[in-house]
Amino acid sequence: MGSGAGTVGIDLQLNASAIAPEAAVLIALLACLLVDLAGEKAATRWVPPLCYAGLGSALVLLALQWNSSLSPSFVGTFLADNLAIAFRAVVAASTLISLLMSWRYVERSGSPVGEYAAILLAATLGGMFLCGATDLVSIFVSLETLSVSSYLLSGYMKRDARSSEAALKYLLVGSAAAAVFLYGASLLYGLTGGETSLEAVGLALQTSASPVSALALVFVLATVAFKIAAVPFHQWTPDVYEGSPTPVVAFLSVGSKAAGFALALRILVGCFEPFEAQWKLLFTVLAILSMVLGNVVALAQTSMKRMLAYSSIGQAGFVMIGLVCGTADGFAAMVLYMAVYLFMNLGAFACIILFSLRTGSDRIADYAGLYQKDPLITLGLSLCLLSLGGIPPMLGFFGKIYLFFAGWADHQYLLVVVGLITSVVSIYYYISVIKMMVVKEPQEASDVVKAYPQISWSVAGLPALRTALVGCVIVTAVGGILSNPLFTWASDAVTGTPILQQAIASASEASLALG
Repeated sequence: MGSGAGTVGIDLQLNASAIAPEAAVLIALLACLLVDLAGEKAATRWVPPLCYAGLGSALVLLALQWNSSLSPSFVGTFLADNLAIAFRAVVAASTLISLLMSWRYVERSGSPVGEYAAILLAATLGGMFLCGATDLVSIFVSLETLSVSSYLLSGYMKRDARSSEAALKYLLVGSAAAAVFLYGASLLYGLTGGETSLEAVGLALQTSASPVSALALVFVLATVAFKIAAVPFHQWTPDVYEGSPTPVVAFLSVGSKAAGFALALRILVGCFEPFEAQWKLLFTVLAILSMVLGNVVALAQTSMKRMLAYSSIGQAGFVMIGLVCGTADGFAAMVLYMAVYLFMNLGAFACIILFSLRTGSDRIADYAGLYQKDPLITLGLSLCLLSLGGIPPMLGFFGKIYLFFAGWADHQYLLVVVGLITSVVSIYYYISVIKMMVVKEPQEASDVVKAYPQISWSVAGLPALRTALVGCVIVTAVGGILSNPLFTWASDAVTGTPILQQAIASASEASLALG
């Protein structure tokens, strides 16, 4: 009888069903490694369906967890609330689309497919766990799982010197960020008197708002800023984006960023409430710097991947507006924009991968006159870039307008004005690429386009890439008209998350007291 009660207690403490989606990804990862042992031929045939099954199951299991009753898992180190589910879904979906884009690219480079898929699934596991981690130890382990896998993926094209250089830069900067986080976490651990849960950290900070707490905040903030590539912690981004394999960059631009924003919400909103004014001020500065530098420097880029790297820095600045607001609309706008960004950014990367597979080029100038030879890439890239720029009626326009409305309602006038001006700047460099592809006369086409190969979809791996491209472009183009379910989903993500509800309630109490 006693042992039975003990077993029930352990079961309640573990609540292992909360990580069922991660378990599906882990099974797919192990299966990919086993298939890879059977040889490259078997791996090429079986790895893609195994990955689709694992990630598809994870997304279905996440959908089943939506709005379920909340109970901490693994002795309080993980919580599957709606916020975690929403961001885990973005990470898993970004991996699924990135894998669809990867097969032809990886095969052509002569790299092992099974190994590549296993590392990408390991990065996904790290990102998904990071979205729901509620303990300093589980946060660090998840962060490092994501980071180490990302370093390996960045240097995956071993024969390419740029890929090795990108991995080395990423490793050095990432290791420094991990060390900074650990130091901040050790200070928090000391303040709590030996507790590592975020709940205990939050309580300790409420009772002792000392200089040590402020120092811990700075260290944690630096790690979050590195993960979301906010200025001035962005230096790794352009070099890593340019040198890494393009499908890996596609994953890093969305999956890694989503996990970073989930961590920011979990740790800053959940723990650092006594320092709310300070971290909001710091994030306001980071947001303005990211929007201005990201969009202005993107104007001067000649490489498509570098341009999208600086564009992603600017996009992180837009998302930070929602974080600074700290209102229900602000948090919902963040969740919504990450989901929107998933489709429009990965759609653009699918077009870039297809173009580089056919021509071997990444230069913007080589896209001149492309509409004559490849209407699909021209149309897909044009729609995704217009959406990234926030042109109506694209999906990106609704995502941005929701963020700006939330900022204006919370009196963040400076952020919104900077956001609007830098959006106009971004439209200039996005449209210049579209103009390059569409307006050039046949004789003005680049040499690369003049020597464009015959379009064939029968090559292994290209049908999957076409599926990803067409799917992302359709959602980006039509999603704006049907964006209401997305708005509802983002609002539900905030409603079903206790820490966000608590933050919203305390913010409204504070404003009433001031009023």
